[in-house]
Amino acid sequence: MAGDKIDVSFEINTDAEKLIEQIVDKYDLPDKSKAIRCLLDYVEEKESEWDEMFATIRCNRCG
Repeated sequence: MAGDKIDVSFEINTDAEKLIEQIVDKYDLPDKSKAIRCLLDYVEEKESEWDEMFATIRCNRCG
């Protein structure tokens, strides 16, 4: 187990949980926590693209 880990709690939409479960299944990850850590590592590597990621307003559930 690389690095210190802590338990955190946050809310996500049900479709986001299904997406995480698909990622876990497709890439044979041990659990959803590992999938989230991979996504966060990827975001960290793309710091130069944070404005595009986080300043762009998206409304994927509003229709």
